[in-house]
Amino acid sequence: MSLKSPDSMEECLYFTNRSIGEGYAKAWAYRKECPKCKKGRLGKPIKKNGKVDKKADYYECKECKYQESNGQVESSVKLEVQYKCPHCSYEGETTTEYERKVFEGVPSYVFECGKCGKEIGLTKKMKGSKKKGEEI
Repeated sequence: MSLKSPDSMEECLYFTNRSIGEGYAKAWAYRKECPKCKKGRLGKPIKKNGKVDKKADYYECKECKYQESNGQVESSVKLEVQYKCPHCSYEGETTTEYERKVFEGVPSYVFECGKCGKEIGLTKKMKGSKKKGEEI
C-alpha cells in the first residue's frame, strides 16, 4: 500500500520521526482539505503576532476563513506510520486513528505491528521527562 511521505511540514497537522528501542517510527497526519472552498487546508488560526494559536478550539481555512471544531477535524484525519518494529524488526507501514490512547501509562498514538501483532506506542513528548539512564 505504499504511503506517500509529506513534502513539507505545511502539509501536516502532526509529524514525528523517532527511534523506539531497536526500531523507529515516522508518523504524520495530513491537514484536512477545506470542505467549503476545496482550495485551502484546515489549520490552527494565526494570532495577530503572526504565531499559530495552538490552544484554539477550532481549525480554520486560510483561504476562506471557514472554521471547524477540533473534534470534527481530528476524528476525520488518519495517522500514517512507517516503522521498524522494536520487537521483531519487521519494517512496514500502517494507518491508525488520530487519537491518543493511554499506552503503558502515557498518552500515545497506538498502532499494531503487521507481523508480530504487538502494540507500538508513539508517546507524547513530555517536557522535562527522560528515560532511565538518559541525559537531557
